[in-house]
Amino acid sequence: MQPRRPEGFDGLGYKGSAWGRGDEGPPPYQHSFPARSFSSSGDLSQHWVTTPPDIPGSRNLHWGEKTPQYGGDGNVAPPGLGEENCNAGGSGEQLSRFAGFGIGLASLFTENVLAHPCIVLRRQCQVNYHARNYHLSPFSIVNIMYNFTKTQGPRALWKGMGSTFIVQGIALGAEGILSEFTPLPRELTRKWSPRQIGGHILLKGLVYVIVTPFYSASLIETVQSEIIRDNPGILDCLKEGIGRVIGLGVPHSRRLLPLLVLTFPTVLHGVLHYIISSLVQKCVLFFIKKKKTPAQIPSEGANVAQNILEDYFPELIANFAASLCADIILFPLETVMHRLHIQGTRTIIDNTDLGYEVLPINTQYEGMKDCINTIKREEGMLGFYKGFGAVVVQYTLHATILQITKIIYSALLQNTA
Repeated sequence: MQPRRPEGFDGLGYKGSAWGRGDEGPPPYQHSFPARSFSSSGDLSQHWVTTPPDIPGSRNLHWGEKTPQYGGDGNVAPPGLGEENCNAGGSGEQLSRFAGFGIGLASLFTENVLAHPCIVLRRQCQVNYHARNYHLSPFSIVNIMYNFTKTQGPRALWKGMGSTFIVQGIALGAEGILSEFTPLPRELTRKWSPRQIGGHILLKGLVYVIVTPFYSASLIETVQSEIIRDNPGILDCLKEGIGRVIGLGVPHSRRLLPLLVLTFPTVLHGVLHYIISSLVQKCVLFFIKKKKTPAQIPSEGANVAQNILEDYFPELIANFAASLCADIILFPLETVMHRLHIQGTRTIIDNTDLGYEVLPINTQYEGMKDCINTIKREEGMLGFYKGFGAVVVQYTLHATILQITKIIYSALLQNTA
């Protein structure tokens, strides 16, 4: 390896010079030399030589030691541009990540775990055409929850929760695969066009077509009574959904509706729920941002905790309002869809009037139109809203958890900041 040094370089001096060999002292500094700093463009009074890199073994350095930047007097180099706020920015970013993860986890836990008993009762009331108590009030729903827990144990309120997660995973996977192999957009950009909106809605519709048989299997696990049901496996939802597609698996009665009949109400409900929730979410976010006064807008000097809460909670409130509005508006359609899905599956549900005993499902609807006319004729218009009290309990619980989470995180972030 050839040494990388000038030909005239000899140790600390140059060839032909006495300095470095002990003959004479070092040459005086030439003030007329145009010294120039890398950090300034016009100041010519500083030395142009920068601090060499710290190489262990050179200049009597040992591992872990560094050359003093400004001599041995212990002076510390001044911070560069923006370094004075490095610690503050790092702590603020950590707080933001902590708050975002915690708030999102609390919302996800509330929507999918704590709200599942309400979903179970809501679906059981919707498919129970025998019921005389429609459970339109949240108080009757709480009473029937207590009776189910007393007779069957807490497990009766969380049945079918694993299959609901499987259905959500299938929907997310199908959406990702379709968006990768088709030109259908998974998300809309700000500069959207009617063609992009149509393709995006078409993508959602195709996802619900794929999910339909697995949704039927999940619905059965959710409403089936724990009294007569064996312990289901985790992947039973997948097995029964695939068996429903190919015509194999658990035997069903002749009243079982084909998947083509079930696909239309399922896709219609899913697409309308997505459209309504998206529109409501955008409107709520718009009004929240519009109502903010200049004093409420987060600034650089404001409290970090307050800024974080102002960033995350408006979106959670918008999602809460969007889901609530979509569920209320589409509740009658959901009742019809669930009755069509459960028909002919030989499902036995709990008696929602008493909280004990079981009832068989023996409906004979010919399709979506016949189901609507039958419910209107035999159960009245309120028959479409059976189990509506469970929606009130579900979203009351959700709003309470959000408010408690906001109070807790506000206190924690303020103390940490």
